[in-house]
Amino acid sequence: MPSLLSNRLAQRVLRPAFSLVEQRMERVTTAFQTDLDALHHEVADLRRRQYGLSLLLDRAGRDGDRMPTATQIDTLVREVAAVTGRDAEHARREVTVAYRHLVAVEALGTGGLAGTLSDVCGRLAAIPLLAPPNGEVLEIGTRHGLFAAALQRMLHRGGVEARLTVVDPLADAPTRAELIRGNLSLGGSAAGDHAARLVRGDFTDPEVRAGLADRQYGVIVVDSPQDAAPYDLEQAAALAAPGALVLVATTDRTRADSLRSAGEIAQTRYLRAEAPAPSPALS
Repeated sequence: MPSLLSNRLAQRVLRPAFSLVEQRMERVTTAFQTDLDALHHEVADLRRRQYGLSLLLDRAGRDGDRMPTATQIDTLVREVAAVTGRDAEHARREVTVAYRHLVAVEALGTGGLAGTLSDVCGRLAAIPLLAPPNGEVLEIGTRHGLFAAALQRMLHRGGVEARLTVVDPLADAPTRAELIRGNLSLGGSAAGDHAARLVRGDFTDPEVRAGLADRQYGVIVVDSPQDAAPYDLEQAAALAAPGALVLVATTDRTRADSLRSAGEIAQTRYLRAEAPAPSPALS
């Protein structure tokens, strides 16, 4: 072959073929370089967008980041559907709206919501779907009040005008109560009949519980701080309306005779207060 290519006659005969090959190679190389340049621009643009999203949604100042994967959302949708008895399409819609509320209140409020994205969105999506018997919401222990605000917005979307009661020692800083009240106003409860009630004190204190017993709660969320005194789940159940939802961490295995399990989503166990047995018909 080398001797053939060095032959002048062969070179003359093959020159058109070589030229054609060179032209085609040049076109391919040019097209490849154009695609490569376009890809570089797209990657640079994605990096700029990713940086902006990371400022909004990464884990800085939170318990975890707020950038879900498709697998994470699919798992959450299945769990919400299983616990609430709704179809997957309905559950996915509520999970999506819950995620938007989570991002919104953390962006507008001060501080963050405790818990993983799946746990927070699971709670926000499942509670309205489980149709609590009334709009009285009790949160035992809070961080910055943002979960209660987001839950109020989710319940309002479902046609329930929630009245929030938050009980917490409020011992972290002198201005923490004002911070929480400001965040609670994001739920639309700044004034009027649906204004949020913030109770300073430890839920294990009998006097605090007595002050909370002026109403029966349709939703009770137990988020007691880890260093708080041990509590009896029966104390929370005693404040529950018939058919109420009581939410505790999956790691909390305390029991109450009047509560039955409704299932688990992420890191939360959902309990339902037993409705009173119907009175026997008079003969």
